[in-house]
Amino acid sequence: DAVSKGMNVFIHDDLLATAGTACATAELIKGQGANVIGFGFLIELGFLNGRAKLEQHSKNNFALLQY
Repeated sequence: DAVSKGMNVFIHDDLLATAGTACATAELIKGQGANVIGFGFLIELGFLNGRAKLEQHSKNNFALLQY
């Protein structure tokens, strides 16, 4: 009940690794009829290529630190 149809939702998480959690969250948000407008992370483990998986949901993605 926290997300309603037509809402714009920005998903924020502490770590982007394989993007499994972020993609699952995006699917839940979309299942409620809301829009995923982007993702934000504190840390990204770039060598795991999680960012590429997020682009199916939004191209507005960033991380504060990248390793």
